Amino acid sequence: MSKPIPTVDRYMTTTPVTIEAQETLVNAQHLMREGNFRHLPVLDGGALVGVVTARDVQFIAAFDGADLRLLTVSDAMTTHPWSVSPRAPLDEVVAEMAEKKYGAALVVDHDRVVGIFTAIDALSAFAELLHTRLAR
Repeated sequence: MSKPIPTVDRYMTTTPVTIEAQETLVNAQHLMREGNFRHLPVLDGGALVGVVTARDVQFIAAFDGADLRLLTVSDAMTTHPWSVSPRAPLDEVVAEMAEKKYGAALVVDHDRVVGIFTAIDALSAFAELLHTRLAR
């Protein structure tokens, strides 16, 4: 007898830290360093408009003359980020992440960011599932 595939809400990070699009990149960098994470959902008036990563900020910072105190998150973010429902089947989410090489899926419910599912969350889910479903 097989068990049902769990949904992403079981393993996602709930209430992720977000940032507004008009905030500076230095603020984004500070949030990510302080929180020890690499992805920030970007909002504009509460609506999801993008995602900015630590890699995005590092890339912009490498340009000669780039001032992270003056540049905004909207200057570096990826627009139209990939998002999933909290009830999305875990196997479909991780398959898409692997195929497209996504580092995270933003979890959205009723047009509100309710979580983030990162590659680290996927590894934690994998370890738990191996232990609970395959251990003898």
